[in-house]
Formats: sequence, structure tokens, C-alpha cells
Amino acid sequence: MSTIRGARERARIEVTAAIKDEARKQLAADGAARLSLRAVARELGMVSSALYRYFPSRDELLTALIVDAYDAVGEAAEAADRTACAGPPGPAPHLARWTAVACAVRDWALAHPHEYGLIYGSPVPGYTAPEATIGPASRVGLALIEIVGDAHRTDGLALPPLPAELRPEGERMAADFAPDLPPAAVVPLVAAWSQLFGLISFEIFGQFHRIVEAREDFFRRAVGDLARHVGLLGGRPVRTAGA
Repeated sequence: MSTIRGARERARIEVTAAIKDEARKQLAADGAARLSLRAVARELGMVSSALYRYFPSRDELLTALIVDAYDAVGEAAEAADRTACAGPPGPAPHLARWTAVACAVRDWALAHPHEYGLIYGSPVPGYTAPEATIGPASRVGLALIEIVGDAHRTDGLALPPLPAELRPEGERMAADFAPDLPPAAVVPLVAAWSQLFGLISFEIFGQFHRIVEAREDFFRRAVGDLARHVGLLGGRPVRTAGA
């Protein structure tokens, strides 16, 4: 009985993977808004009722693709950070980790533009992402938080005081998702996280056309500027608005 169950589980895994692969082809060809379970089933030679046993609705299939995409870019970021940590020590190890993670996210986006567009592009009409997407969506941000947190504990962060009008928001954000960082670090970190994806999105969606030609050099310079913005250069202890 266990042999039969194991074969069924393997077959289900294989069919699920085939469904998602075909759905990704449709994303690339027609966009997420036109994703159709019937069209996926037709291309795979399945009847629609059989496909519904794997994904009961279009939204469940979209959620699976979104989770896969977030996990893939998150794993790319985390792997780059591990590699940077394992490398020979340099004069600015936290900057090296920050740059490695940012470049890994960009590399993944360039290699998977349609999946990047699914998670960071225009919302899909009629689709609301469930809570199951939150953890995978947080992986890149958590990698950046870890780098800044390690720098804060070891070398300190070179940051100006937080403006008084932003102190309540900084305290709220720190309590919500970065309790080991001072609010003066969390506010610029959130700004840098959003600007990182803004840079990548401009490149992926064509806004840099005929504006930025040396895009990798431009990106690396911008990433270095973001690192300074979050205090990774200078090594001075962090000062908060109340210091």
C-alpha cells in the first residue's frame, strides 16, 4: 500500500509541476490577467475537471505561482548572502553582503521577468493575495534587515537622528518587523528596500530605455548609495533622534 501511495504522490508532484510550468508560459505570452485553467488544461491534454483536482480555481493557481516566485527570489538573495559571508574578509563585509543580495535580486529579475512582473508589477484584476504569500514575500526584506542588524551589532551604523515627525512611525515599524534595530535605522531601511525594487522595476519594465545604458554599473553605484543611506558605511555608532 505504501508503494502505491508513494507512486501517487510522485505523480501528483509531477502533474502539479507541469501545470505550473504551463501556467508560467501563459503568463509570459498573455499576462496574469488572462491566465485560464481551461487553457492550461487544454495545452496539457487534460480535461478541466482533472485540473481542478490540483487547483480548484484560477486564484489558487496564481497563489502557487506567486509563492514560488517569492521563494525563488528570496532563495537567490539568501544564497548570495551566504556566499558573501563565506568569502574572504574584506574592509566592508556588510556592504559586500548588501551588494551581493541586491545584485542577486536583480539577476533573478532579469532571468525571470514575467515572474518578477507577477509579484512586483501591476495587481491582477480580481485577485487578492492570501496570507500564505506574506512569508515568502518577506524573504528579501528579512535578508536586508539581517545585514543591517549584524552591522548595527558589530560596527555600528552611521545615521543621522530621526526627525521628530517620523519617530512614531519609525518606532511602530521597528516593533512590527525589526525589533533589534533602532527606529533611526528602520526608516531609511524601508526606503532603501522600496528604492531597490524601484531600480529593478525601471529596468525590467523598460523605463531606462535610452536613458541608462551601462545598467549594471549604474545599479551597483545606486546600491552603494542605498547602503550609505542605511548607515552601512562609516562605522560610527547609530544616533537616534532622542540621543
